[in-house]
Amino acid sequence: MVYRPLRYEQMMKAAEGFDVRARRMFNGMGVYTGEKMFAFLSGEDIGLKLAPDDLEAAMSLPGAEPFRTDPSAEPLKEYVRMPRHVLDNHETFMEWVQRSARYAQSKSVH
Repeated sequence: MVYRPLRYEQMMKAAEGFDVRARRMFNGMGVYTGEKMFAFLSGEDIGLKLAPDDLEAAMSLPGAEPFRTDPSAEPLKEYVRMPRHVLDNHETFMEWVQRSARYAQSKSVH
């Protein structure tokens, strides 16, 4: 399964200002800030890598679940499949993307 161009455009717009780039991998698209991947697009789904507290908050959202690159794959550690109601709300989605990108950036600081 590949990513949907609409989701790619949505992600890149939400992550403006984080020096983002994307590259195809597995069955979708990894999104990076610097050298750290913080998001994964697969089909209609977007998975975000989140800090422990944000991960817990995101998993409590209705429809959220651990993110898998495909249904038979193991979940990606620290990634949440964001529910449709978050993806469809620009402000809310932007907030989650920024949390994810900041977390990825913080992990690259030594």
